[in-house]
Amino acid sequence: MATSYSIKSAFKLNSGYEIPRLGFGVYQTPPAETEKACLEALNNGYRHIDSAAAYRNEEGCGDAIRSSKLPRSEIYFTSKIPRAGMSYANAKAQIETSLKTSGFDYIDLMLIHSPYGGSAARKEVWKALVEAVEEGKIRSIGISNYGVHHLDELEKHIAELEAERGKGKGGVISVGQWEVHPWCPRNDIAEWCAKRNIALEAYAPVVRGERFGEKVLVELAKKYSKTEAQILLRWSLQKGYVPLPKSVTPSRIKENAGLYDFELTKEDMDKLEFDEYSPVCWDPVQSPIDN
Repeated sequence: MATSYSIKSAFKLNSGYEIPRLGFGVYQTPPAETEKACLEALNNGYRHIDSAAAYRNEEGCGDAIRSSKLPRSEIYFTSKIPRAGMSYANAKAQIETSLKTSGFDYIDLMLIHSPYGGSAARKEVWKALVEAVEEGKIRSIGISNYGVHHLDELEKHIAELEAERGKGKGGVISVGQWEVHPWCPRNDIAEWCAKRNIALEAYAPVVRGERFGEKVLVELAKKYSKTEAQILLRWSLQKGYVPLPKSVTPSRIKENAGLYDFELTKEDMDKLEFDEYSPVCWDPVQSPIDN
C-alpha cells in the first residue's frame, strides 16, 4: 500500500541493489552551492543524490557525502555519461573521471544521459558500462531520455553482447530516467519499464513550478493541507516512480521530503491524469533511432 511509503522506502533493482524511492536532484545547481544543498538534503533524510558529468558538480556531491559523516554504503550516488562521451573510449574515460571527481571508489548508478549518437555508439557505451560493473566500479546501470524505440534496440544490443561475450554478459537494465509528471506522463515508457522491473526515475517532477496555480493542484493542496509541489511528488511516489526534486532552498528541500503523512485517494490520483504531452525540459525521447 502507498501508505507504507517512508523516506527510507527503496526499490529492489534488477542488479540486486536497492535504490531509495526519493532522490535529490542537482541539475543546474552551481558547483559552489552543491555541497551545501546536498548536505541539507542528507540532513533532512534524503539518501539518494542524482548528478551527472554534464552538471559539473559531482565533486560537490562527493564532498557533501563525506562531510555528512554518514556511511558511504547508506547513500546512493548517480552520475551519467554525457552526449560528448558517446563512444566506447570516451565512456571508459568518463567513468574514471567521475570516480576521481566524486572521490568514490564506486558509483551506485551510471546512466547513459541521452540516446544521441546513433545505434553503434549506444551499443559501445552500454558495453563500457557493463565492463565497469564487472570491474566493480559501478553497481547498477541504466539509461535516460530513451524512447521505446531506443529501449527496444537496447534489448537487442544486450542480446548481441551476450552472443559476443557470453551468457549473462550483456548487462542488466536497472533504472531509466525521464521527465515525468501529470502533463508528461509517458505511459508507454512506464508500461515498458514496469513489465521488466526497471525503476522509473522522474526528473522535473514538480514541472519546474510552471503548473502551480492550476485549479486541480490548488484544490488538492488545500484538501490535503500540503503544497502543490508535495501533491505532485506524492503522485509520483504513488505511481511507483522515483521522483528527483531539486532545490537549493533549505525550506523547500525539507518540504519536498514531507510526503509520508498523507495519501492521495484513487479519485484524486485520477484527477491528475491528463491526455497531454507537454515536457518543460529537453526531449531526446522522440529523437530518431539513427540520430
